[in-house]
Amino acid sequence: MNKYLRQLFTAVVALFVILGLSSTIIMAVRANALNNDPRNARSLYHQLGAYRGAILASDGTVMAKSEPVNDAFKYLRTYSNGPLYAPVTGFFSINQTADRGLEASRSMLLNGEADSLIWQRAKAMLTGATDQGASIETSIDPKLQQVAYDQLGTRDGAAVAIEVSTGRILAMVSTPSYDPNKLATHDTKAASQAYNELSAGQNSPLINRATSQLYPPGSTFKTIVASAALETGDYQTDTKIPAGASYTLPGTATQLPNDEAQADGVNGQISLQEAVAWSSNTAFAQLGVKLGASKVSDMATKLGFGSTITIDGTESTGTPMTATASTFPSDPTDDKLALASIGQGDTTATPLQMAMVAQAIANNGKLMQPTLVDRVRAADLTVLSQTKPQTMANAFSKDSADKLTTMMESVVSEANPQLAIDGIKVAAKTGTAQIGTDNSAIDGWVIGFAPADDPQIAVAVLVHNTDVYGSLAAGPIMRAMMQEALQQ
Repeated sequence: MNKYLRQLFTAVVALFVILGLSSTIIMAVRANALNNDPRNARSLYHQLGAYRGAILASDGTVMAKSEPVNDAFKYLRTYSNGPLYAPVTGFFSINQTADRGLEASRSMLLNGEADSLIWQRAKAMLTGATDQGASIETSIDPKLQQVAYDQLGTRDGAAVAIEVSTGRILAMVSTPSYDPNKLATHDTKAASQAYNELSAGQNSPLINRATSQLYPPGSTFKTIVASAALETGDYQTDTKIPAGASYTLPGTATQLPNDEAQADGVNGQISLQEAVAWSSNTAFAQLGVKLGASKVSDMATKLGFGSTITIDGTESTGTPMTATASTFPSDPTDDKLALASIGQGDTTATPLQMAMVAQAIANNGKLMQPTLVDRVRAADLTVLSQTKPQTMANAFSKDSADKLTTMMESVVSEANPQLAIDGIKVAAKTGTAQIGTDNSAIDGWVIGFAPADDPQIAVAVLVHNTDVYGSLAAGPIMRAMMQEALQQ
């Protein structure tokens, strides 16, 4: 009898252990996944019935807030000037889980469920007050955001502005954009229809082109090759390097030309500074091959290429907001290395990544972690967290950064005087990447910073699928953004 009792006891203990483990897995390990499952109706009513915190611009402008409504969900998420801020806020929808923007990366704080809000929840329960989520104060400058948005207009593209010394993102625009209010409606049929329309196709406006789309960066990538060359110690701004009117890609019969006669140099030679100023394809293709894939790739990696970049949030606050990893080819043959060194071929980048390159040059070679959130406040205005600047990498020396700055100033003073701003020194690098069938279209780029002698703002602008050089398509947008930022 004792034997059977022991077996029964063992079985009961085992069942309790299994029950405990399964409860732990459901309540802890899989809690976030289950809460975010769109089939979880209880979670849906709980989230929509909560007073979600506001998302604010740097000057207090409300980008997103919850409004009381007379229906089963109690509150409706509303977005002021929705299309302008959509790449930053993302959306909160009745039938689609928040999967982008701050609505996703700070979801647990916004809906009041984060661990850091436990005392606020307890206080609300004891006093009978409405439980409110935290508010998110961002680094976005509304005026700068508006200028970038207006300048891009109906074109397909993106613009990013970063505060040089801190990495704070001052503007992040993606066009075409969308109105999050159409997804926030409590009319489930209308919300589903809006989502299906917005998410259809490769050119969906839901895609944040600043962070989630890769483009060939064209000649803006030459700043990375130039920094790799300077770091070897074998090159100065006046060092003569091979150029010429045309360059035959190694092992092929393919001819690589220049767009400007000044980029050819004299007697097949050009100074490194003039090669940057006039964007010499023949010079930088040969320079990339001479340096070797390892040196160019190492510099690109130091500047953020090859890694997904976290912009905001952690697993404990929601779904982190990230930028797709920019790419430089691994172990390319010399012909592919030559193309990759001028930002073509297998080299791709996000606009955020190229803004970070400009920021690092402006910041003496120090690459800063890009951030969108300045601070988080509880409903009683208590500061729950405040973002501090963090260095991602010391990509290159101050000496190299100073020389790159001089060369980028010559891009404006010599080759693109239309990008100049009265009384302000501007450093820039334009880019024109050929895309499409038979290279029939262009991705127009520009990156830069100002003032060049006391950098405050770094900018990257991309205009996709255009028909003019980057200096003409993207250049005026950068100039307008710099003017707005520096006059404040």
